[in-house]
Amino acid sequence: MLLELRVQNLLLIEEARLELTCGLNVLTGETGAGKTVLAHALDLLLGGRARTGIVRPGAAEAYVEGVFELPDPVAPGLLERLPEDAQELVLARRVGRDGRTRAYLNGRALAIGDLRELAGELIVFYGQHEHRKLTLASAQLEILDDACGAPQRVRRQQCAAAHGALRELERELDELQAREGGRDRELDLIAFELSEIEEIGPDVGEHADLLAERERLRHLEALRLGALAAEQALSNDTDGGARTLMAGAEAALEAVTGVDPALDALSQRHRSLVIETADLAAELQRYVDGLEAEPGRLEVVEERLAALERLMRKHGGSIQAVLDHAEHCRRLQAQLRGAEEARGELQRGLLEARATLDAQVAALRKARQAAAPRLARAVRERLAKLAMDGASFEIEVDEREPGPAGADTVEFRVAPNPGVPAGPLREIASGGELSRIMLALLGVANAQGRGVLVFDEVDAGIGGQTARAVGAQLRELAAGRQVLCITHLPQIASLGARHFSISKDSSVEPARTTVAELPEADVVSELVRMLGSDGDDAAARRHATELRRAA
Repeated sequence: MLLELRVQNLLLIEEARLELTCGLNVLTGETGAGKTVLAHALDLLLGGRARTGIVRPGAAEAYVEGVFELPDPVAPGLLERLPEDAQELVLARRVGRDGRTRAYLNGRALAIGDLRELAGELIVFYGQHEHRKLTLASAQLEILDDACGAPQRVRRQQCAAAHGALRELERELDELQAREGGRDRELDLIAFELSEIEEIGPDVGEHADLLAERERLRHLEALRLGALAAEQALSNDTDGGARTLMAGAEAALEAVTGVDPALDALSQRHRSLVIETADLAAELQRYVDGLEAEPGRLEVVEERLAALERLMRKHGGSIQAVLDHAEHCRRLQAQLRGAEEARGELQRGLLEARATLDAQVAALRKARQAAAPRLARAVRERLAKLAMDGASFEIEVDEREPGPAGADTVEFRVAPNPGVPAGPLREIASGGELSRIMLALLGVANAQGRGVLVFDEVDAGIGGQTARAVGAQLRELAAGRQVLCITHLPQIASLGARHFSISKDSSVEPARTTVAELPEADVVSELVRMLGSDGDDAAARRHATELRRAA
């Protein structure tokens, strides 16, 4: 049960606080006074989208808060979110002037999706134009499925999954068949590219090695001359040669050997240099001797590099990319060659998926066909109490192509008056009849429910004794539970266990809407206003008093 609703700075409402009770709570007020603002406040608690410009001028944010009794039992997922000492459940929503919103559960931040899920278990909201949805085939299917009970929701989920799996297999088969159309051409192209790559046989690192070799071959004579000059400079015995100079140094050091240990150490290092110089000269000579290249080697390297670079340009810019492309070609080649086998597997999978979908479709249809006459009979019984005695109401279930929700179309057929052929609801029923049929369906659907029911002017298009009958149905629906009804009909308002009046003061800037609970003495005066009479109209007051007394 919704114990309290608080609204701050929402459109015309600066501050409103409603303490609600079990049974039928009614909200009334002049047209334009702001009754729909409260409906929007409840929609915000349900996780609805915040419209632009809903923050009252001059305020930084709008705030809506609903205080609920703790459900019994508390769902495990909700229990984890509540403080251990929580005595009630408080849902709240803040809307900033910039349009950003925040949600809270008992003062703790909550995701909007979680708010929507939690509030959906506590409040069932029916807006002003809800009855128009009855004309939609999808809405009629949803209503019938709701009447089938919770197992039907599971069947719907299983059917949607089976339908999705079937569509995916069909897509894969279509793609395979489309590729098979050009399979031979694609196989020829793959074979050509593979043969080209395999004939050249590239190897990772080869390109870099060949580039280095080509550079060496192009500068072969310069390399030879440089190495030869260095070798001669090291080996030359004439004056100025490295060997002559080092021999002179060696003789000078040997002349003072044994005098100073420090110089002896340096002399030892010099002998190492003599040996290293001789080795380096020998290495340079061997380098010169081996520098001659086989005839035509440069041309061979150039041709090999050209072949590798041609592959690299075609297949990714590197040898590794060429090798990766070759591997991809081999896999694709195997797939195309095995396409016949793959098609067979897909077709077998399709048969199994269709059988699964057919089973899910049959389960949904069986439940719908069983529930349709029960729901129709219950609706007829309620319509008799809504001044539509003798009206016929039937639910037809016909077959169609399978989809995520099964393979059925549901058609509500109604004859508002006896002796008149029944026809589709969308073609036959007037606005007032749609409202009553909707109320009858809601009464059946929520007869055993425990959540708060909110009706925003679902009494559109009716009046007189019919309005009284609708009010009686609302009060019956409110027996043992809480119903909140925004109404413009005195016949319905007179039946409320608690009555709230909404009024607008246009003398201030901006205009201000206030909500007040009416004491019993003022309820009759509000009913007189709703009857369209002045407060001193004795006949209207008697009528209003009789309406209230009859409640």
